[in-house]
Amino acid sequence: MGRRKKIVQECERLMDNPENIRNIAIAAHVDHGKTTLTDNLLAGAGMISENTAGQQLAMDTEEDEQERGITIDAANVSMTHEYEGTNHLINLIDTPGHVDFGGDVTRAMRAVDGAMVVVDAVEGAMPQTETVVRQALREGVKPTLFINKVDRLISELQEGPQEMQERLMSVIADVNELIRGMTEDMDDIDDWTVSVEEGTVAFGSALYKWGVSMPSMQATGIDFGDIIELERNGERQELHERTPLSNVVLDMVCEHFPNPVDAQPRRIPRIWRGDAESELAETMRFVDDEGEVVFMVTDISMDPHAGEIATGRVFSGTLEKGQELYVSGTAGKNRLQSVGLFMGGEREEVGHVPAGNIAAVTGLRDAIAGSTVSSVEMTPFESIEHISEPVITKSVEAKSMDDLPKLIQTLRQVSKEDPTIQVTINEDTGEHLISGQGELHLEVITQRIERNQGIPVNTGEPIVVYREAVRGATETVEGISPNRHNRFYLTVEPLSEDIVDQIRLGEVSMDMPEQERREALQESGMDKDTSQNVEHIFGTNVFIDDTKGIQHLNETMELVIEGLEEALDEGPLAAEPVQGTLIRLNDARLHEDTIHRGPAQVIPAVRQAVHRALIHARVSLMEPIQDVRIDVPSEHMGAASGEIQGRRGRVDDMYQEGDLMVIEGIAPVEEMIGFSSDIRSATEGRASWNTENAGFRIMSDNLQREKIMEIRERKGMKLELPEAVDY
Repeated sequence: MGRRKKIVQECERLMDNPENIRNIAIAAHVDHGKTTLTDNLLAGAGMISENTAGQQLAMDTEEDEQERGITIDAANVSMTHEYEGTNHLINLIDTPGHVDFGGDVTRAMRAVDGAMVVVDAVEGAMPQTETVVRQALREGVKPTLFINKVDRLISELQEGPQEMQERLMSVIADVNELIRGMTEDMDDIDDWTVSVEEGTVAFGSALYKWGVSMPSMQATGIDFGDIIELERNGERQELHERTPLSNVVLDMVCEHFPNPVDAQPRRIPRIWRGDAESELAETMRFVDDEGEVVFMVTDISMDPHAGEIATGRVFSGTLEKGQELYVSGTAGKNRLQSVGLFMGGEREEVGHVPAGNIAAVTGLRDAIAGSTVSSVEMTPFESIEHISEPVITKSVEAKSMDDLPKLIQTLRQVSKEDPTIQVTINEDTGEHLISGQGELHLEVITQRIERNQGIPVNTGEPIVVYREAVRGATETVEGISPNRHNRFYLTVEPLSEDIVDQIRLGEVSMDMPEQERREALQESGMDKDTSQNVEHIFGTNVFIDDTKGIQHLNETMELVIEGLEEALDEGPLAAEPVQGTLIRLNDARLHEDTIHRGPAQVIPAVRQAVHRALIHARVSLMEPIQDVRIDVPSEHMGAASGEIQGRRGRVDDMYQEGDLMVIEGIAPVEEMIGFSSDIRSATEGRASWNTENAGFRIMSDNLQREKIMEIRERKGMKLELPEAVDY
């Protein structure tokens, strides 16, 4: 253990000097080799032994990750690397590539300043590559590129130096096109495209542990001709010894990724909307380890011995055991029980962790992934934007009633660890619903409940989450309170896609200064008057108060909003959430006596008015859809495209890429349940595919009625539809 101790001491020494720290994430499409690369780097830095790297998958600690061979939880590790005579501390987060776990990728990006994008040389840039690049750039995180599996170009595709270089250049061009497209509107980002000449691109084989970059070729004299020769002669060990992958990649990390002192002045304004002139803003910009503590939690995990561990980025101040800290959105303070760093998959306790580091602490019982933790009360960081919302739900019941309390506790824990999962707990029936990003996502979660907690559970069939939305505008609708003394006059109309997207991405919210919100809404096409009267935003719906000088409306507004939220949470068709709707309050008549305009009067009046208005505006059921991409040998192309078409899907594009055919299309999530086994049998297991949630679309008219009835029956609602619903 002597060696490990030495590494820990070295990390402790380095963490006090932010100039020599690099916080990075490795991100890529599923199966492009991130985790094997991470193992290599660990071995190169002396954290795990050389000969097991690649097989060990040190980062995939969970049993299910080892079994499925994919990374599910983002894992953290710190290592040291000497570059140009100076030792550097590298804090690395290995993120999942599978689309169902995209939430983890977004959260990891918040903690780091640089992202190494890994792309498979044979497959090239994939849909998921685009997603991870977008997530990095949105967080102000600088990319570099590692093109992996170059050995396959030589051994499988038998390419010569010329062809090989052309192929690699086209991969770089694709990635740069993504970066350029996403950064052209960002004023605070210079040219972040990657280039071989500048040394921001490296090539190699994580499996055989060799790598090259322009600077490394100049240093070792090894070029592509030599690589092809050594690779063809099977002299991979020599290749590894002459140009080891870990050195090439870690040199690139030290040279081209910003340290916290460079990065924080640029990143803080992107992720924090507090007062830029304040002292707190200054200590965060300058990574001041003597300032107030500011720590953003990006991940929560359970440790059987230590309990709940919160991992995240220290932006200011120094974390120490015993500190009493505020957790945003909760009352009182939490006391830090211990502070530490990750070394490999192991957490090592240390005396203190200063600004600029990624820390792992215990004792923050109120924190969830996304919390802001600080020594003074402060404006919290922007909530982390999850691009996708849950689209599929399963019921979970404990097989034995005795396990019920433990199951409820576990489900609460699950929703704390993974905010992209929504958990609805029904204490009365004991039936609990979990909603997530896809079939695999929920399968993994339920498996973990059984395995790690030892709770046998029954799970229901997967249920798809629907939405309700209007297709047209309506004239004024009146809502009357049960005592007939209060009346509300409303209209509704659809919001434009642009505005809905802005709300989804958090570019428009009630938390921002009114002036900023107005400008953002006007830029997305809302007229000036409307943008000035925004009273409330709920989900992706906007509530406008167009009334003038109505007595008592101010003190009644809270109840109006409550009625509105109830109506939008459960739409009139099938009690599914309403989205993308603009509701205007045009007028109201209120009883002057408070007693006669209490919750029992106002809430039902508003709820009923909103539902009637929605029905008049042709509210319809929307179903979630997914983008589907299938890569398959051409002889199975027909069978594969048939799988999409047979699922109410449509094929948008088919083209050849390498020796495979690529089929791109969309299909409803509901029809995609069970897709994995069907596509395997249809293509004799030769297809690889991935799906990505693509929002909601209106279900075709001939299916509306049947689907609405099916949902109402499942929810135990009356089967007569509200009046005036017309197909």
